Parts: sequence; structure tokens; C-alpha cells
Amino acid sequence: MNIASTGLIYFSPTHTTQKVIEGIAQGMQASTVQSYDLTLPDANAQTHPKVTQDVVIIGAPVYAGRLPAVMLSRFRQIKGDGSPAVIVVVYGNRAYEDALIELRDIALEVGFQPVAAGAFIGEHSYSTSHQPIAPGRPDADDLLSAHNFGKAIRERLMTGISSSSDLLQVPGKVPYKAIRMLSGIAPSVNKALCLKCRKCVLVCPTAAIDKEHPADTASELCIRCCACVHACPSNARVLDDPRIRQAAEWLYLNCRDRKEPEIYL
Repeated sequence: MNIASTGLIYFSPTHTTQKVIEGIAQGMQASTVQSYDLTLPDANAQTHPKVTQDVVIIGAPVYAGRLPAVMLSRFRQIKGDGSPAVIVVVYGNRAYEDALIELRDIALEVGFQPVAAGAFIGEHSYSTSHQPIAPGRPDADDLLSAHNFGKAIRERLMTGISSSSDLLQVPGKVPYKAIRMLSGIAPSVNKALCLKCRKCVLVCPTAAIDKEHPADTASELCIRCCACVHACPSNARVLDDPRIRQAAEWLYLNCRDRKEPEIYL
């Protein structure tokens, strides 16, 4: 098949997933690329037309071995037309568990045909300068792997893989693992440092931060993606709950060995 257009569908609060799938798209060398960014709250209000690009790349971060629920609800608004899809998950160097098979299944549900998959590594949301967890990832080597993955997909599609009716096999179990995420936790704010610039408000994927009082965060809405922590120019926001620090310390001590991207064609 000819690849003239590529669609990028992604949820990427800290842009790591976005970087990976853009790297894959560059390797595929499509002449036009259309992005469908599901990250921010206004994605719920968008009316997406049927996605009709020649190939679609779908990317999501991994949260505790599963896909974030807010991403799934927005992704279900997308309508595919049977286009071949590349599914990609990005995890923080621990494990992606059932996230990839979950993404495969929901891609089928909304009308795409998964033909390739990848699991890449991104810097963990809990990573700090004192306890770095996969710092700087995806790095240059990761993005080169993404580019080469895109090239390999292009070559396979050009030979007719898109006509296959076989179900793409990826790691994971069904039923998926139960979601076990800590609740009622949000970044704290040092009000003396807060500039009230509202950059945190603009990047929050769940609208958990009060527009008028940006130091206030609804912990029941927070998914601890740390987009607000990364965006704060004065370092006023920090995820310092003792339970998070304990989890971060475990990850720092036990997930140091570099993991490499895994691809499935």
C-alpha cells in the first residue's frame, strides 16, 4: 500500500509519548501528518471526524501497568475506518504489563486494524534530580529506534501486510490486571514561590487545578502525571506525598537497569 498520510493519536501530558510516535512517523516518511491530541480537557469537546489517514499511530503512557482511564474515554470518541494502526505504549522503565494488549483491544474496538506495536521507555513521572528514574528518556538512541521502527513498518506495509486478518500478538493478559493506583494525592504547592502564572492550569489533562487559585488542586481529579510540576517555572509544585516518595525510592533502587524498546511486527 502507498503511505501518503499518517494520523497521530496520543495522550501525552509530559510529551514523552508524543516524541516517540513522532519519531516513528518520521521513519514512515508520509507526506502529510495529522495530529489528534487527546491530552487536554478540551479534547472531550472536540468532534473528531472519522480518521481516514493511510496509517494511524496511537500512543499512550502506562500508569501502573494499564492505560490511563481519562485517555481511554477520549480515545473512544475517535472513529476509525479500518486503517492499519501502530500501537505504542511508553512506560517508566518498570513494566508495561497489560497496557499494550489493552491498547490493541481498544484500537480494534474503535475501528482500527493493529499491524505493529511498540513499548518504549520514557522518564518516569516520579523521577526527580535526587532520585532519577529513566532520566532523559526517550533519548537519542530511543528516538533512533523509533525512526527505524517506522521505516520497518513502511517496508512491511508496502509489501501488503495491511491485508492480513491475523490478530496482532502482543504481551499482556486478559482479563487485564486490576488497577491499583494511589488515590487522593496531588502535588503540593509552595505558595511563597508560586507566580500565579497559571502555566500549570494550561497543561493539566484533567482540569484538576483551579483557574482562579492555581495553588489549589483537586486531588480526586489528579492523575499524578506531573505535567504541572514540569511546567512550573519557579519549582513551586512538587509531588512530595510520603506514599509517592516511598514508591519513587523503590523505583529508583529497583529499576535502574536500562530497558530497551520492544517492537512487534
